[in-house]
Parts: sequence; C-alpha cells; structure tokens
Amino acid sequence: MTTVVNNPAPVKEDGDRGGSGFLVGVVIIVIFLGVILYFAIPAIKNMKPVEINVPTPEINVESPEVVIPDTQPEDIPSE
Repeated sequence: MTTVVNNPAPVKEDGDRGGSGFLVGVVIIVIFLGVILYFAIPAIKNMKPVEINVPTPEINVESPEVVIPDTQPEDIPSE
C-alpha cells in the first residue's frame, strides 16, 4: 500500500521580516542617544555651582559689667 503525505507549501509568517524591525529600532536608539548627547554635553560643561546666600542672623547680647577689685601690694598685710 502506498502512503501519500500532503505537506502544505511553506508560508512566510507576518512577523518574520528578516530583522528589519530590529534594525529600525537600533537606528532610532542611536539617533535618540545622539540628540541627547548633543544637548547634554554643552549643558553639563556650562553648569556652575549653585550659590546659596543665607543672611547671617544678628544676635545682640548685652554683656554684664564685671568689676574686678583692685588689690595693690600695700593692702596686703606683711608679717
């Protein structure tokens, strides 16, 4: 007895485009990175340190008067 196998002809699927989608994605990423670097590098070079001006508080404290008694050698009793 003879066996007949009917295989359908190969059909190319819709998702199989030979890697063109991958290539387009890589090109888009390279262009995006180029634009980012084109604008980011000059911006980074022109960055200056941030200046923060905080006014110093004015504190007025009255100092008490200190009186030191004058002791002279004449006032000390001698032996």
